[in-house]
Amino acid sequence: MSPGPDVPGTAPRAGGAPSGPGAEPPAPVLEARGLTHAFGAKPVLRGVDLRVDDGEIVGLVGPNGSGKTTALRILHRELVPDAGQVLLEGRDLGGYAGRERAQRIAVMAQEISGEVPLTVADVVLLGRIPHSGTFGSTSDADLQIAARALEDCGALHLARREFGLLSGGEKQRVLIARALAQQPRLLLMDEPTNHLDIGSQHHVLRIVRAKNLATIVVLHDLNLAARYCDRVVVLADGHVQSKGPPRVALAAHLVSATYGVAAERAMADDGITQFLFRGQEPEHGSSTPATSAIPFTKTPTVGATPPADTAQETTDDAHR
Repeated sequence: MSPGPDVPGTAPRAGGAPSGPGAEPPAPVLEARGLTHAFGAKPVLRGVDLRVDDGEIVGLVGPNGSGKTTALRILHRELVPDAGQVLLEGRDLGGYAGRERAQRIAVMAQEISGEVPLTVADVVLLGRIPHSGTFGSTSDADLQIAARALEDCGALHLARREFGLLSGGEKQRVLIARALAQQPRLLLMDEPTNHLDIGSQHHVLRIVRAKNLATIVVLHDLNLAARYCDRVVVLADGHVQSKGPPRVALAAHLVSATYGVAAERAMADDGITQFLFRGQEPEHGSSTPATSAIPFTKTPTVGATPPADTAQETTDDAHR
């Protein structure tokens, strides 16, 4: 990676609006207008607009608590906004029956569970439920679609394995296959690279990119967003801070201000925007609290039972 100009290039991308004189841009697959929502007295989204076109990947990025997951929940009507409108293929999302929505929108949630002892094939066939007949029987066509989805994700060899025993990267590939088996118009993904190693992160996003499907994906890693997304929407405190192609929306000064880090942009050898980060020094002198402010005793009480580990992972909660 070498230092590049402030507006480096991004990878070419198939799909999206046609170019040329007089070309009419197609209607977006999904458009959100003025999304506003609060949990109790806490505003979470404040007038958010976004859209995704056919064949386009749009990344939602921003700090924890910025409203990313809340926006995603609204986009498939798991949550109804306090104000604003979501249009799916030009039609109000609220006008779709549940089965109709499920036939058009596939959702990959952030949390995955391996508690139910299903095989990989069974998990992928769940994606066919919105298209199944009255009695929910699995047809030969369903089996073929599920097998093709697994093959596209490089996971056909896992079909007979128990889902709960797979690695994190294997699970994500299977969940993408389930979403593809749904044959949706729109794919919504909440942190699909969470807890994955570097190779698996890129593998998962390459699969998504190769499908040329309208996709909105929540990501924390700005380097992944810059590499795989056609457009990026930066959220902070429920507001859209910037949006557009990664080279435009992810300006170094905006990233620094939004995340509270010193961000430096560079250009990879293939022309993709990438970031280098360093933490900023605390603003108010030493970060070491006074001894009187530390709520612990120096020596544990003899014979006392240590408390159970109450540490929790720092993840986006429902207020994102």
